[in-house]
Amino acid sequence: MAIVLGPNQYGKAENRLVTVTRDGAVHTIRDLTVSTSLRGDLADTHLTGDNSKVLATDTQKNTVYAFAKRAPVGEIEDFALRLGRHFVTSQEAITGARVLIDEHAWQRIEGNDHSFVQAGNEKRTTAVTVEGERAWVVSGLRDLVVLKSTGSEFHGFPRDEYTTLRETHDRILATSVTARWRYQGDGIDWADSFAQVRRLLLAAFAGKHSLSLQQTLYAMGEAVLEGRPEVAEVRLSMPNKHHFAVDLSPFGLENDNEVFHAADRPYGLIEGVVLRDDAEDAGSAWYALPSF
Repeated sequence: MAIVLGPNQYGKAENRLVTVTRDGAVHTIRDLTVSTSLRGDLADTHLTGDNSKVLATDTQKNTVYAFAKRAPVGEIEDFALRLGRHFVTSQEAITGARVLIDEHAWQRIEGNDHSFVQAGNEKRTTAVTVEGERAWVVSGLRDLVVLKSTGSEFHGFPRDEYTTLRETHDRILATSVTARWRYQGDGIDWADSFAQVRRLLLAAFAGKHSLSLQQTLYAMGEAVLEGRPEVAEVRLSMPNKHHFAVDLSPFGLENDNEVFHAADRPYGLIEGVVLRDDAEDAGSAWYALPSF
C-alpha cells in the first residue's frame, strides 16, 4: 500500500479590510472579509518541509492591503480577480488561486457625510478561482432573511409510527437564504447583475405559492436563470425557520394563525442546485467551497 499526498491548498483566511474613500467631506466605507488560498507545486513543503515554493500566508495578507491602496477596491469580483491573477502570475510554483470575499454593507446616516450604520446581517459574497489564464466567478449572498405570512402549505407527506407533524394549508414560511451563482465568463457589470439576481430571488420567494420549501427553492433558481443569461447555475441553501402556532385553547382563546412560537433549532435544511443543461464546464469554480 502506498501513501500519497492528495489535493491541498493553503492561504490566509478572513483578512478584515476596511477602506475609507474621501471625496472632500463625503466619505465612503467599504468593509470586506478577504480569504486567499493558493495551490500548485507544493508537495515538498508537505513531504520534506522545504518551503522554497511557499508564499507565506503573511505575504498574502499584506498583498490584500497593498492592492486596496494601489487602486480602488471597486466591485468585489474585480478585486478578487486582480488578487487571484497576481498570485498565479507572480509565483512560478503557484498554478491556482482562490479568493473569497464577503462584503459587509454600511449605510450613511441621513444628514451626515461621514457617519454610518451597519445594514443588517446580509452579506454580498464572491469566490474567484484563477488557474493559468482561466478564471471562474461565483458570486452570491448569505444571511438574507425572508418571511411570508401566508401563501405556503405543507401536506401530502408520508406518515409512519414516528410522524407527529400536522399537515397545514396555511403557514408562515421563513428562511435565511444562502445563494451562490456561477457566471459564464467575466467582463460583466457585477453590481447590476447582483442587484438583479437578488431582486429575482426575492420576487420568486414572495410570488410563488409554495407547497414546500423545496418547490420555492427551485422557483427561485429558475427565475434567476430565466432572467439572467450570464448565470450558468444557482446553488441555494435554505434552512426552514419554523414558526409554530401556539395552542391558546387552555386560556379560552382561539388562535387563527395569529400567534406563533419562532423556533431557532432544530430546523429543516433544504439545499439544491438549479442549472442550465447546456452550461459550460464549471472547471474549478466550486473547488474548496462547501457543497452548497
